[in-house]
Amino acid sequence: MQEGRASLTAEVVAFMRATERVRPEADRVLDDPYATWFLGPVSNTRLAAMRFVARKSRAPLLLPLLTTYIVARHRYLDDLVKQALADGAEQLLVLGAGYDMRAWRFAAELAGRPVFEVDHPATAGRKASIVDKHAAERPAGLDLRRVTIDFATERLADRLAACGFVAGKKTVVTWEGVSMYLPRAAVKDTLRTLAELVGPGSTLGMDFWVSTDSPTLRGTFHRVSGAFLWALGEPVTFGVHPEDCAGLLAREGWTLTDTATHDVLEQRYIADGRRVYPYNFVVTATR
Repeated sequence: MQEGRASLTAEVVAFMRATERVRPEADRVLDDPYATWFLGPVSNTRLAAMRFVARKSRAPLLLPLLTTYIVARHRYLDDLVKQALADGAEQLLVLGAGYDMRAWRFAAELAGRPVFEVDHPATAGRKASIVDKHAAERPAGLDLRRVTIDFATERLADRLAACGFVAGKKTVVTWEGVSMYLPRAAVKDTLRTLAELVGPGSTLGMDFWVSTDSPTLRGTFHRVSGAFLWALGEPVTFGVHPEDCAGLLAREGWTLTDTATHDVLEQRYIADGRRVYPYNFVVTATR
């Protein structure tokens, strides 16, 4: 992310979630009615074109494999959050919240339990200015706390405590679309901090960029795409192979309980034959 500018990838991800509403209901992986709130003029024009085309045929997707991964990833974490809340999680922590609207979508399941949305001030500020325009639509009883942080100068534990986060409580944590943009040391430090903050029985859901040495055309594209994101000011700096993930998490205090690679996501969530980008994966871990 470039200093002082809201995340471009956060808007791209919101656009990808919004495209699901162009599809027939039976084929939708998820339904996010708020995603369009965060789209700029270019994204809105593209979405309108997709709706027009979809009246006569299946809507084309921009970066179809990646788009399907993004919506499947979000659905996976949706399911994780719902299950954790049903199992007694006392608070929800959303790291790198971007334009995530789970707090609004799951207001009934949260039943007043606090939600802490953590992000860089620029992205959090843009989100707040947009969401505040829709204050009349805010679900009743929603306890949402915005936590802005500059990781270069502030500690996550301090910022959370200042906003009322209670250390030691059973917590469900989502960390979506962030780890790949951080140095390895920052990923490890954040995992360790989370393990120290949350209580026994807490759940973490997050995704990883696959570190691959595949010589195929698709593997080469995956490596080159990191350079494309660098050009947008959000370079990929960290990746891990699925077979190495359990060790990474264990060293920082977490136990891996589920790994959803592209084929698992396709099997669980895709009903219309779409394929999922094969070089990212999602995991669940417990404390």
